[in-house]
Amino acid sequence: MKIIKKFWGTSCFDRYSFGILIAVELLMSFTYLGYIHIPPISITIAYLPILVAGCLFGPKHSVTMGLVFGAASMYKASASYVLPADAAFSPFFSGAPINSLLLGAGTRMLFGLLIGIAFQFAKKSKYCRLWFGVISAVAPKLHSLIVYTAMGILFPELGYRYSSAFHWELDDGIFLIVCVLTVELLWTVYQSNSVQNIKSCMDQSVNNPYTSKKMTLFLVFFEFFSSAMAVFAALYFSQRQSYMLGQYGIQVSAMISTDLLLLQIQFLIAMLALNLLSVILLISIYRYMSYKEYQGDMDALTNIMGRRMFFSHFERAQKANGAEPGRTGWFLFVDVDYFKTVNDTFGHAVGDKVLKEIAGNLQHMFEDSGIVGRIGGDEFAVFLEKELPPQEMEQRLSCFLKVISGTLPDQKISCSIGAYQFVFPKSVKFLLTETDHILYKAKENGRACYVMRTCSPDEAEM
Repeated sequence: MKIIKKFWGTSCFDRYSFGILIAVELLMSFTYLGYIHIPPISITIAYLPILVAGCLFGPKHSVTMGLVFGAASMYKASASYVLPADAAFSPFFSGAPINSLLLGAGTRMLFGLLIGIAFQFAKKSKYCRLWFGVISAVAPKLHSLIVYTAMGILFPELGYRYSSAFHWELDDGIFLIVCVLTVELLWTVYQSNSVQNIKSCMDQSVNNPYTSKKMTLFLVFFEFFSSAMAVFAALYFSQRQSYMLGQYGIQVSAMISTDLLLLQIQFLIAMLALNLLSVILLISIYRYMSYKEYQGDMDALTNIMGRRMFFSHFERAQKANGAEPGRTGWFLFVDVDYFKTVNDTFGHAVGDKVLKEIAGNLQHMFEDSGIVGRIGGDEFAVFLEKELPPQEMEQRLSCFLKVISGTLPDQKISCSIGAYQFVFPKSVKFLLTETDHILYKAKENGRACYVMRTCSPDEAEM
């Protein structure tokens, strides 16, 4: 996973989007989606995803997309019924497999690299949208120039030269318009506030505790199972096609049988691409919805856990740590002293600032050992899974009280804190009751202080 992130970037949304783009490229290459038929012309648009990948993501992505498109073209050229010019793309039929690899995959990868670099420079320009249009308009002829030049060098007997790229027909003009409109439209959609909001949620969903790994594994297993069934179905129908033709008296030679299998595999790849597209969309929707639920349980003001999320995490931690005999943790109640007076004297805006500062300092003080949550108006709770010696807890609490005292210039801010050390596992009800009693002792002691209760050595050894 680290290697994938290093190569493709840290954005989960971008990786999923690129996966969808690969699936679309396969669908376009192996179906009529990659062609526009306007009699008497046929316009090939199967390499359009290369432009989109270069524009939205970068050179690495457009080169990879070029490889996918090139591999698809080499596969389709490996049928016995293709034209001689198309057979040059097949490492099996051309008689020069290395040349075919350079022609089929090498030229498309080079095209992807040049397009990706061009878009990368265009993004730095003040008039990037104008340059996007120029690059998209030039791209079809650039692709033709690279392919025809390679054909002239690698397979000169076919009669193609670089000059063949400059032949202009009606379909060239139509495809130029299609390229420009598609790239400009997808860039606009990708940069829109709605999509960027979805991207932010997807990227932050990686560490979302509400996302179930079991659900993700289920979807991956579903993809694997569906793919396996599709492979078996393709092999079965290929064999049945040959049998059916034989029943009608049509002699099926080994070459015809191979071509039928190639067509069936082509159909299989298209179905697998569609299946991949569906699974990526399902995982994306699941991650997005899980994160929205998680976001809804975060405290909007202080940006720490809300009551529901805090206690949900607490319950899971109790089960996880309860199997270790004698393992200790801490549960803290933190109550802002005279918060109503602060609100009435300085206003709610200042009161909100105080709550944010207290939440932020609690988070900073304890995030290495556990979690912090806001469980009421001016009440916070801290749950520490990490075993912390009482002496260190005293140091942290003293430091916390000192830091928050200077939150406002004209008013000293303080908190009353009840800290309870316990042995796992303990119920929420028990910890709430015990810690609440300790908190009230801190208030009885004049507030602006903490009271701690540690577990006895006998409890820790149990």
